[in-house]
Amino acid sequence: MGFPVSDVSTSADNSQEVVAAVLTQRNHDPHALVQILREVQDHLGWLPRKAIVQIARSLKMPLADVEGVVGFYRFFHTTPVGDYRILFSDNITDRMAGSAALMADLCARLNLKPGEVDKDNLVSVAATSCIGLCDQGPSVLINHRYAIPALNAEKIATMSELVRARVPVAQWPTEWFRIHDNIRRPDVLLGTPLELGSALQAALARGPHGVLEEIKKSNLRGRGGAGFATGLKWELCRKAAGQEHIVICNADEGEPGTFKDRVLLSSYADAVFEGMTLAAWVLGGNAKRGFLYLRGEYRYLLDGLHAVLEQRRQKGLLGKAILGRAGFDFDIEIHIGAGAYVCGEESALIESLEGKRGTPRIRPPFPVEQGYLGHPTTVNNVETYCAVNHIVLHGGEWWAGIGTRKSTGTKIHSISGDCERPGLYEYPFGTSVRTMLSDCGAKDTQAVQVGGPSGLCLSAFEFGRRIAFEDVPTAGAFMVFDRSRDMFDVAHCFAQFFAHESCGFCTPCRVGSALVVKRMDKLVAGYGSRYDVDVLFEMDKLMHLATHCGLGAAACNPLRDTIAKFRPAYESKLKSLYFEPGFSLDDELSIARRVTGRDDAAAHFQHTE
Repeated sequence: MGFPVSDVSTSADNSQEVVAAVLTQRNHDPHALVQILREVQDHLGWLPRKAIVQIARSLKMPLADVEGVVGFYRFFHTTPVGDYRILFSDNITDRMAGSAALMADLCARLNLKPGEVDKDNLVSVAATSCIGLCDQGPSVLINHRYAIPALNAEKIATMSELVRARVPVAQWPTEWFRIHDNIRRPDVLLGTPLELGSALQAALARGPHGVLEEIKKSNLRGRGGAGFATGLKWELCRKAAGQEHIVICNADEGEPGTFKDRVLLSSYADAVFEGMTLAAWVLGGNAKRGFLYLRGEYRYLLDGLHAVLEQRRQKGLLGKAILGRAGFDFDIEIHIGAGAYVCGEESALIESLEGKRGTPRIRPPFPVEQGYLGHPTTVNNVETYCAVNHIVLHGGEWWAGIGTRKSTGTKIHSISGDCERPGLYEYPFGTSVRTMLSDCGAKDTQAVQVGGPSGLCLSAFEFGRRIAFEDVPTAGAFMVFDRSRDMFDVAHCFAQFFAHESCGFCTPCRVGSALVVKRMDKLVAGYGSRYDVDVLFEMDKLMHLATHCGLGAAACNPLRDTIAKFRPAYESKLKSLYFEPGFSLDDELSIARRVTGRDDAAAHFQHTE
């Protein structure tokens, strides 16, 4: 939108003009607050307080509310972060590929510590949650706008020189930014080309009710993980009272280990947008607005997505009177997130779309009744919208004949970790984990994390299980770990992720996720006891019962599974069977010894077995 964004600029001297221009482009809409903040930061490099104050005043919002939104999202900065903000993806697969050593090398070359800005305000280096490039890691995100996969020592050395020379990121080697789709096994969604507008033509012939009936016959279930019936969701939204109905595509692919939406949005965007338009057709004439909520880490896809949208408008597939049908008016706007895993939860996503902190709502009411700005709203996953096209073209019974009775159709899996051929694999539901391991070239595998950290960890004796909602449900992530990996380290990484990404709304999640990390840190430091493992079990129970949303409840899933299935990995960290403090009691007495001037044996803590 609007005027061009400088590649590297942290000056706040022109903040007043920048803020005014962005507010004008966004029509001073308070519901666009997240987008306004993001665009202002794109120009200034950070969000100076005077810019935040100006935004609050112009939108007639309390300053505390605007500051609350700024503080919620990880990609907003209220202090300068340098002209080059370099964020290393920190998923467990990145660590396995050597990301920590590469990050340390870059910091050493730039003479700075992780998380700090150098004295010249030129560069900062830090870690961030998975950026969706697990099939070609280690990877980095630069200035929240550029992604570089397949890092190695040579690239790190050159990168440090480019930063020191202040070369704009857009002028770095072009091949560095080349991201591969890595489609290894296509099936219906990835292997069947769709003629532009063909599903819409078929939908017009079937009529809204006919399309809905085919979706219901197909028993298509949401591909975001929860598996709610798509036809039922659309039917409930269609019947809900309201002057306007909203269509939302959840493209906030934040689950570590998942990258299928990245490929669908970069190479199959027409199918995504056509699926959203089909949803609008089913919902009726009141569904005129759609939103694609794009995760902030995929900002580099924005220009391509806008180009696809514009092409569809020019061909009469979006906008007024789609395909010449009077009254069929629908268009799509792209909203970019700002780094918040919890916004993958549909009600938190809607809160973010409304310009608020992405805190999950209490339900009911459900979004199909009262969603975006109180309007009936349907929220579906990227892959779900792609599937709808094929169902409209071939019929619900055809789709229902693929997969299993309760889990119909195909599912795209993002496979990464210890395998020869990481990438995307599309299988009919009901395919065994063992088959998938064989296809991707995994060897000597001890565990697979299915569905990301919030999913299931399967051990070798479970590889005969099948991917299906009635057996092993998944949103698509499939991380492979061979027998050289310490499964405690895997669970520790996931625990750190959940503690970092907690939205902070409810105490059980905010405090509980942090306590889990502290307890696991204690085991790593060599102060662990069997008591600590028991406490971790209790934390798992508490968080499952007491957290505000499902994401908090799932935070201990990898902990529970790895303790149950890989207990030796925990017991190897234990110092004794009994309680061990996580610090040295004798060291804690050192201040008292200095004050009293004593250093005799009686002034020291003596541990008795």
